[in-house]
Amino acid sequence: MHHDIASRTAQLAASVHAAPLRVLDVGCGTGYLLRLLAGRYAQATELVGIDPAPSMVETAEQAAEDQRLRFTVGAAEQLPYPDDSFDLVVSSTSFDHWADQVAGVGECARVLAPGGQLVLTDLFSPLLLPTLLARRSGKARTQRRASQLLRAVGFRDLTWHDLYTPIIKAVTATV
Repeated sequence: MHHDIASRTAQLAASVHAAPLRVLDVGCGTGYLLRLLAGRYAQATELVGIDPAPSMVETAEQAAEDQRLRFTVGAAEQLPYPDDSFDLVVSSTSFDHWADQVAGVGECARVLAPGGQLVLTDLFSPLLLPTLLARRSGKARTQRRASQLLRAVGFRDLTWHDLYTPIIKAVTATV
């Protein structure tokens, strides 16, 4: 399932940004999505993945055969990259796990160059509203809540896409 979601996220990313030079995958896990993007973006000079789990980063590094791929241990809420560093930021099924989603999307906006694109894939559905009453109360688990959060940190041109099952959706946005 995760590979299928990553494949669809890569396809969507290619449709919104045909030729980015610098790509960041936030919450990259084993690096599968970034490896797919490396295959789609021959012109890209830098494809970077960041994940808070050292074991995931280690696995991603071991699987990387493309010299343009780099992986770092770190969190979405504190990206260790300068402002305007990337043309495309992607994140697939990690957003719901971010400790502070506002800080995380703020960091994504900060590291994107002007006109850069965000592709954010995760669980977004009114079916998840009951989960907001308990342990996920601070999370943006609906399109409406996520859209408000993205706009609050400066994203614009938000477009929602049905990606996988009724609850896995993606949003594309420009900074």
